[in-house]
Amino acid sequence: MTAVPTEALDRAITRGAEALLRRQRPDGVFGDDPPASVLGTAGTVAALHAADPVGSADLVDAGTSWLRRQQHDDGGWGGVVGADSEVVATAVAVAALALTAPDASAEVITAGRARLAAMGGVDTVTDPAISLLCRQLLTMAGMTAEAGPLRRLPLEIVLFDRVRRQRLSFRTAPFIGLALMQADLLPTGRLRRATLRRARPAALRLLRAIYDHEGRTGALSEDPWPAALVLLGLARSGEAPDIATAVVGWLRRAVRPDGAWDAVTNLDLTRSGYAVTGLIAAGYAADPRLRPTREFFHATRKPTAFTVLDVPPGGWSYSNVGGWPVTLESAEILSALAGYPDAGTDPVLRGGLDWLVGRQDSRGSWSLWVRDTKLANDGPCPAITSQAVHALHDAGHPDDHPAIAAGAAWLLTAARPDGSYENLWYRDHTSGTAVVVAALSRVGHARHDVVRRAVRWLRDTQLPDGSWGPGDGTAGSVEETGWAVQGLLATGDPGHADAVDRGVSWLLAAAGPDGGWPATRVCNYIRHHLRYPNAVITQAVALRALGEYRRTVAGRADVAPGAVAR
Repeated sequence: MTAVPTEALDRAITRGAEALLRRQRPDGVFGDDPPASVLGTAGTVAALHAADPVGSADLVDAGTSWLRRQQHDDGGWGGVVGADSEVVATAVAVAALALTAPDASAEVITAGRARLAAMGGVDTVTDPAISLLCRQLLTMAGMTAEAGPLRRLPLEIVLFDRVRRQRLSFRTAPFIGLALMQADLLPTGRLRRATLRRARPAALRLLRAIYDHEGRTGALSEDPWPAALVLLGLARSGEAPDIATAVVGWLRRAVRPDGAWDAVTNLDLTRSGYAVTGLIAAGYAADPRLRPTREFFHATRKPTAFTVLDVPPGGWSYSNVGGWPVTLESAEILSALAGYPDAGTDPVLRGGLDWLVGRQDSRGSWSLWVRDTKLANDGPCPAITSQAVHALHDAGHPDDHPAIAAGAAWLLTAARPDGSYENLWYRDHTSGTAVVVAALSRVGHARHDVVRRAVRWLRDTQLPDGSWGPGDGTAGSVEETGWAVQGLLATGDPGHADAVDRGVSWLLAAAGPDGGWPATRVCNYIRHHLRYPNAVITQAVALRALGEYRRTVAGRADVAPGAVAR
């Protein structure tokens, strides 16, 4: 039996919680220092150069200079600062530099094209939409050899709302931008021109609906990358000049001091939801410092429907009250609200739970945005489904509640052949497997054969040092170790004691002198191609694991003095 000293555990939790609270702003929001994005910066400079070449020349010059400095010695680029070279970022960076600063970037472009070829080119990109995007930008830059064949986007899909939602979902805005770009890239016949005459006004109405929903800020989901793609399309087509002007203004406001742009500018609700659930698990539920965050959650619950994706009012976005409502963040925020001492009288919590139940797919799963879609990057998702089950359970819904029962039944059918589970928005497969194990265990399925297989996969993929990575031998991360510890603890099986203790010991050793833990790029931006770190999520997941560990073993008669043992 391995013992974890209680003093060390308590000290790590306290120091970790205080380190996380130091990230809290006076308005209750938890902040982060995200890395700059090659993808966002490359797309933005290309868009600004096309839409506002004179007025934004300073931003374009600073952004292209930054891109040149970020090129790796091998000639490629990673998606965010610190990431290894990969195909999508390299293709987009090369195209952007060729479009905006070809003379100043000649040597950089040559090296980038060579590296792109060495990595197999855009044919290696598994996501069809992202592959097409890379091909389109390379074609615009005159690099037809690297681009390969370019297929036309079916803009007509915007004429059929249900089909569009299920096929495009959250990619509606960048899809419209890319489709508008194609006007002068691909020839059209008479029939095609007639169809486009009907589709283009419908597409622009959709774009304007998004613009209006967000308060006409030009933010377009608070993300420079899709905002840049829309701006490129508007610039090349000449459509909606007022929206184009607003996007230019937002991109100017969003630029970093170093001349780059972030992958996603505003994740205030994402970070704050995780922060509160982590702090509650660490014993801070009644801490008055968390009251402003609850007020922030109350103020940012969506009061209006998001008609573009047919989402009713009542949920939360990942950014602010004007953002796009999503299930993942909504579920995490509901778990956070359920943990406050007076949660039983919180009407915002009750209304949010009703919204969450209403967003469940007919098959029992939960998707990110659109109900009953099969889109690979929207849903159904085992991890999001597990978060929804957790939220309902945290709020007091019984195991046999119809939504929980249907969610659990779907999860029991969604395992991969090796017993693990996928996670659309965090690195596979430890994260997905661990949160599913925890959810199913909490609602009465800890002894189910499917859960046992998933647990066996977690046990088999634990690394010799006690940590967990994604399950493929990659070095362990704080996030995946925290999730795995939570999953194993939730089963209540004492046979996992040694694995849990070794994971907790690794987490204690990984903490820094300031109480913080190092963040790893486990958050998916483009699944399989681009990930980014989120320090608040890292801190929160570690705290939740340690807090649940402490709570699980508290009061055990066989705990030796000065130690927490299992």
